[in-house]
Amino acid sequence: MKTIAENIENRIEVKKSLFVCRLFPVKSRTKAKEIIKTISTRYNDATHNCTAFIVNEAESFDDDDEPGGTAGKPMLNVLRQNGLKNVLVIVSRYFGGIKLGAGGLVRAYSKSVQETIDISNTVNLYLYQICELSFDYSNLKFVTNEIRRNDLKVLKKDFDEGVHFQVAIKNDNQNFEGLKSKLGDSLDVKFLREEYLNPDRLV
Repeated sequence: MKTIAENIENRIEVKKSLFVCRLFPVKSRTKAKEIIKTISTRYNDATHNCTAFIVNEAESFDDDDEPGGTAGKPMLNVLRQNGLKNVLVIVSRYFGGIKLGAGGLVRAYSKSVQETIDISNTVNLYLYQICELSFDYSNLKFVTNEIRRNDLKVLKKDFDEGVHFQVAIKNDNQNFEGLKSKLGDSLDVKFLREEYLNPDRLV
């Protein structure tokens, strides 16, 4: 899955109207809505704050009182055309006094988003299974060696009466079943979720 690595902002001017495009990496509709509310409040001096997002489970757009189909949907189409997911785009327009017409608006909003994507840092994310491994201290060295040998990524470690590792297992990694069979009853495995992650940021 292709997405952007971090927030980015870019500005263009079209016939005296200023278009400020902001891209955000997001993982859920809820987070996208939170950012939209924050930006719309912070920049309530803008004539329009138009939005579009694509996340794992949904996609949406909003023209924010621009003529229907001239802002949000073209912005969403640009995200699609670039193969981006888990991305929110907000374009704040400050009207400059010259009407652009429907076609002009579509071109301006589309250009604003595309130019921002062009200067953004995109990354490829891969689907991982996130699991919790629980085991006795006597197995710590062996489990640690097996994790390293099988290229599993440890996200979190907890040590109390036993040891608990939260690990990310790439979906095409077939070695995990072998690890479970080697440890047998000494290893308790709990599946937590599936998540897209950047392998370059995993230790």
